[in-house]
Amino acid sequence: MKVVLFCGGFGMRMRGGADDPVPKPMQLVGPRPLIWHVMRYYAHFGHKEFILCLGYGAAHIKNFFLTYQESVSNDFVIRDGQVQLLASDISDWTITFVDTGLDSAIGERLRRVRHLLEGEEYFLANYADVLTDAPLDEMIDKCVAAGAAASMMIVPPQSSFHCVDVNAAGEVERITPVAKLPLWENGGYFVLSQQVFDLLPPGGDLVEDACGRLAEQGRLVGYQHLGFWKPADTFKERHELDAAYHSGMRPWMVWERNERC
Repeated sequence: MKVVLFCGGFGMRMRGGADDPVPKPMQLVGPRPLIWHVMRYYAHFGHKEFILCLGYGAAHIKNFFLTYQESVSNDFVIRDGQVQLLASDISDWTITFVDTGLDSAIGERLRRVRHLLEGEEYFLANYADVLTDAPLDEMIDKCVAAGAAASMMIVPPQSSFHCVDVNAAGEVERITPVAKLPLWENGGYFVLSQQVFDLLPPGGDLVEDACGRLAEQGRLVGYQHLGFWKPADTFKERHELDAAYHSGMRPWMVWERNERC
């Protein structure tokens, strides 16, 4: 399946200020940017045709791949002045770069690459800034078997805040961590069919417009994932992922399991 990555937003919570031109998907986790980790995840499951919906910071993303250095994350041998790679990350990937507008909503970015998805009964989509160890094959199979128009990964709330129940007299009756509430939130990993485009108005939003309508119609499946899932919306979250990478505790790098065998 083709993979659509939304990587054109401003990412204001991640950026170091108005003068920081690096887009969020290009923030580093270890020696590689977030978008690389997301793409390696999909490639691990055999999905290696990518469509990048570009906007803010497009030049950084283009330049990263145009000047890609395999030796950064692969072992190699230098013999007689020539570099012989012992492995490769992206040599069998196909990546299409599309300018989808500086201020476009996610749904509009998807609309602008629709022509590149013709003939795809189902395709995959992602925000390019969330890492997980979810079994992608299982997620896809569940959506297809249900005959659903779309599927979205849903995860328990990640907030560390507490909800407080208070009575009319102002007495606190119960304090509950948000993470323990019977709630689920959008995990940012989608399996979509062509039917989604019928519900996307110009300038619309993928979740609020298309997925919201599909949910009302009973045509949206939620894949409940209780394993590793972590966004990188803020510097703190990105730093935590980077620290996990350097500590060797990186469950989202599912491709390493095969490499260790």
